[in-house]
Amino acid sequence: MSTRESAELNKEQEFVDRLYDRVDVLRGVAAEQVQDALTPVGTGQQARLERDVLVAERSGLLAALNAVDGSLCFGRIDLSDGAAHHIGRIGIREDDAEHTPLLIDWRAPVARPFYLATNHTPMGLRRRRHITTEGRAVTELHDEILDIEDHERTGFEDPSGDSVLLAAVNSARTGRMADIVRTIQAEQDRIIRAPHRGVLVVEGGPGTGKTAVALHRAAFLLYEERELLAKRAVLIVGPNPAFLSYIGEVLPALGETGVLLATQAELFPGVHARGTDTPRAAAVKGGAAMAEALELAVRDRQLLPEPGAPLIVPHDDGDLVLDWEIAYEARQAARDTRLPHNLARPHFAFRIIDALTAQLTERIGADPYGGPNFLGPDDIAQLGKAVAVSREVHAAIDELWPPLTPQGFLADYLAEPVHLPEADAEAVRRAPGEDTWTPADVPLLDEAAELLGFDDSAERAAAEAERQERIAYAQGVLELSRGSESFEFEDEESELLAAHDIIDAERMAERQEEADHRSAAERAAADRTWAFGHIIVDEAQELSPMAWRLLMRRSPTRSMTLVGDPAQTSEEAGVGSWQEILAPYVGDRYEHVRLGVNYRTPAEVMEVAAKVLRAEDPSFEPPGSVRSTGEVPWARDSGADLAGAVARAVAELTPTEGRLAVIAPGELHEEIAAPLNGVVPGAEPDLTRTVVLLGPRQAKGLEFDHVLVVEPGRFGTSDLYVALTRATQRLGILHREPLPASLR
Repeated sequence: MSTRESAELNKEQEFVDRLYDRVDVLRGVAAEQVQDALTPVGTGQQARLERDVLVAERSGLLAALNAVDGSLCFGRIDLSDGAAHHIGRIGIREDDAEHTPLLIDWRAPVARPFYLATNHTPMGLRRRRHITTEGRAVTELHDEILDIEDHERTGFEDPSGDSVLLAAVNSARTGRMADIVRTIQAEQDRIIRAPHRGVLVVEGGPGTGKTAVALHRAAFLLYEERELLAKRAVLIVGPNPAFLSYIGEVLPALGETGVLLATQAELFPGVHARGTDTPRAAAVKGGAAMAEALELAVRDRQLLPEPGAPLIVPHDDGDLVLDWEIAYEARQAARDTRLPHNLARPHFAFRIIDALTAQLTERIGADPYGGPNFLGPDDIAQLGKAVAVSREVHAAIDELWPPLTPQGFLADYLAEPVHLPEADAEAVRRAPGEDTWTPADVPLLDEAAELLGFDDSAERAAAEAERQERIAYAQGVLELSRGSESFEFEDEESELLAAHDIIDAERMAERQEEADHRSAAERAAADRTWAFGHIIVDEAQELSPMAWRLLMRRSPTRSMTLVGDPAQTSEEAGVGSWQEILAPYVGDRYEHVRLGVNYRTPAEVMEVAAKVLRAEDPSFEPPGSVRSTGEVPWARDSGADLAGAVARAVAELTPTEGRLAVIAPGELHEEIAAPLNGVVPGAEPDLTRTVVLLGPRQAKGLEFDHVLVVEPGRFGTSDLYVALTRATQRLGILHREPLPASLR
C-alpha cells in the first residue's frame, strides 16, 4: 500500500473513531430521553400525540445506534467548492449545542448527489467515495472521479464505479434482508424519494430490488413526514410470515420503529388465521361478489313475524302483540338510518318499545264508553319505562334484530352460505362450530365488522361514569385543601398558593389515568378502525378484491406504495392488474413506475426462468441482469429415490457460507425432509439456517445463494417462475416426473 493510500485510510479511520465516540455518548442520552418521554408530563390528546412523536424519534435513534454499530458510515461526497460530507444510515451532529452535522443522513437532500451524480451530471461533486468497514475498522475505499478537471488521485480510484454494487449482490446471504443504502441506484432513488401523495405502484421483475425500494421509501417518508407518520404509523403488508421475518431488520437498522409489519392473516385484531383453504375456496372468499352476499346475509338476520302469526310478549298488564306491521315499520325506520346493523338496532328497539307502549296505553287507559284515554303523560311515561326494561320485550327484539359479532355472524354464514351460486357456496361451506379461521376469512371478518358496527354505548357510559367518579374524588381532595390555605400572620390574613389555584378537579383526575405507553404501531395493531399514515403492500398482485376493501379502509387518504409483479401472480383470488385493483378506489389517479434492472439473478438463471413465461407469452421480456456468474443451471432425473437424490444434491450445493433453499411442492416436504438432518418443514421456516425447505409461495420475495427446485412439473407457471428466480449464484433442478416443456 502506498503512502498516499495509507494516509487516506488513516484519515477515514480517524473520522470513524470520532464518529463512534459521539455515538457512545448519544446512546446514553437517547436512552434517558426515551425513559423521560414515557413519563406522563401532560394530559389530553395533544400531549399524548407529542409524546408519540418524541418516543418514535428517540426510540428510532436508539434502535439505529444499536443496529448499525460497525456500519454507520458508508460514504463521502467531496464538493467542487472544497466542502465534504460523510454519508451514513442516520444523521449525527457534532454535539448537543451545535447544529453542525458530523454525519449526513442518507435521506437528507444534501446526500442525494451520492446516489444520482454521474460524470455527465456531477451535481456539484468532485469525488464520490464508498467506505467499507468491518466493525469499527475502515477496510476499503472506492473513489469515483466525477470532475474531469480534478487530477488529484488517492490510489483508490474505481474506473467502473460498480465494484461496490457487485460486491453487495455477490455477497453471501444471511437469511435476513440487508438495507441497500450503500448501493441505491438512480432509478431506485427516484422512487424512494417520490412525493408523499396518493398511490404509487412499483412494478418490477425478480431481483429488481422492489421490496428494498419499498422499505427504503418507508424510511424516507418517516424521515420527511415525521410528525404525521409517528402519530399514524406505517403498515407494511407482506405475503407470509417468512417474508416478514426476512425483512424485519431493515427498518430498525435505518432508525425507524413506527412501523407495523403484518400478513393478511393478522389484519383483524384478536384473530390470527392459521387455517388453510382450498384454492377454490380462497378464490370464492376473495371475490368481489362476497361483499354483496354478506350484506344481504346481514339483512336476512333482520326478521319479521310471519303475517298472521305475531309474537306474543307476556306482560304484567296483559300480553302484548308484536305483529308483522309493527315490526315492518320499525325495521324500515332502522334501515333508513343507513347505520350498520348493531348501531341501527337501538332505533329498531325504540320503535318496537314505542309501539308496544302505545298498545298498552290504549288497553289500560281506554274509556269503555268511547271517551278519551284518561292516562296522563306521566302515566304513559311510566308504562313506557316498564316496557323498556321488560326482559320479555328485549327477548322479542333480540329474536327479530339480534346483536351480532363479526366472528359469530361469519361462522354461521359459512356453515350455510347464501346469496352465492351453489358451486361457490359448496366451495366455502364448512361444518357448524368450526372455529379455525383462514387468511381468506380475515377480509370477510372485516367486511362483517363494517356491516355490523359495534355499539359501544354501554362501554362509553361506563367509562364516563368512572371518569365522573375520579373527578368527584379529585374535587373532594381539592376541597380539603381549602381548609388549610388561610392563616393569621401578624394580624393580617395571608393567602398561600393552594392546590386548587394550580389545577382544577378535571385535570387532576386526568393525571390519575394510567398512561398508555404503547407505540402508535402497537395501538394500530389492536384497533381495526385505525387509519394509517401510509401503507406499503408487497406482492400486491396476489391480494383479492376483498383484501383490497380491507386495506382501503385502513387508508382513507389513499397514501400507499404497492409493490409487485403481475407476471408472478399465483393466487387464484389475486387481481394481478393494477387498473382492476385501483379503479374502484382512485380511478386512474395513481402513478405507475417500473424497475427494469435485475440486480439479484444471474443472466444464466434468468435465461432459464424466462423460458417458462415465454411458453405462454412469446413476447415476454424479463428484467436485464447486471451480472453473469458462469454457473449454468442444471436439471437431473432423480430416479425412484427422490429424497435420496435431493439429499445428495443438497450436499453438493450447500455453501461454506450463505444459504441454500430447497423449493418443492408441499406434499413432498415430509418425504424430502426425512434424510436432511435438521431441516424441518413448516409454515414459518427459520431462514437463518444454512438449508431451508420451502414451497414456492413461501419463497416469494426471498433470495438465497443457491436454490434446488424439486419436481417443477407440479408447479403452476407463476409458481415455477418464482422458484427459478430466487438464486443469486447457482440453480439446480431435480425431477422424477417429466419436466415442463419449457425446461426440457
